[in-house]
Amino acid sequence: MRFLCLPGAYGSSDKFQVQLAPIVKELTEDGTATFHFIHGPCKAVPPEGFEEYFGKPPYYRFVEPDQDVEKTEDGDVLARIRDFPDCESPEDTMRELMSEGVATSHRSTDNALKYLIKIMDERGPFDAIIGYSEGATVAATLLLHEQRRFKKKGIKPMFKYAIFFAGWPPVDPDTHHMILSDESDVMIEIPTCHIIGSLDPYVHGSLALYNICDPDTAYLFDHAKGHTLPRDKETVKELADVVRDAACLYEIHA
Repeated sequence: MRFLCLPGAYGSSDKFQVQLAPIVKELTEDGTATFHFIHGPCKAVPPEGFEEYFGKPPYYRFVEPDQDVEKTEDGDVLARIRDFPDCESPEDTMRELMSEGVATSHRSTDNALKYLIKIMDERGPFDAIIGYSEGATVAATLLLHEQRRFKKKGIKPMFKYAIFFAGWPPVDPDTHHMILSDESDVMIEIPTCHIIGSLDPYVHGSLALYNICDPDTAYLFDHAKGHTLPRDKETVKELADVVRDAACLYEIHA
């Protein structure tokens, strides 16, 4: 399998390669997969107080508030993660998070999709996609774009499998509204693997993403930690076996 790998907000391709190194090593040594790392097109500055968490610059994002919107912290949804709500359901939590004062990102979302499609055309084909945090949300949005494009234009989707580390639900590729399972019948149709941490303060976002995927082919994997990527040997081996099984079961090959 050939994976396209999308890091989280304020990350970079180099940092994501380091974060994912144990899994990459496990899956490349036996020839299961290869990995192509990229980062978002938008240069970024982390929210105040989070500089150490994201490491040294450069920082990148896939999506940012539109240029004609005043870029205050109150308007940038990623700056509100300090006060992430905790409601009764994952969908209620995401609605509460997005309920007021969130800046629009219409042009930025369109640009992110165009940027990814260009990479797919120039550096592909890819069999599968990996996204972490913001990268998972953008990857999920790209998958919906591929599904919709296939129905409208008959262009066969490139990706046959997706792995989401953390992440939030996708936005509609056309309206850019967040898609929630209790409000929409839209579903990610390809097999997916969702790596969550039960101690992640944003775990409701991960579960809301899981809930809009096909329940028959969506696999939930809890590494029992926080908003991080698993690195311990036992967990990495277990996760790699899940990917190997998926490659055989769904005949996902380069």
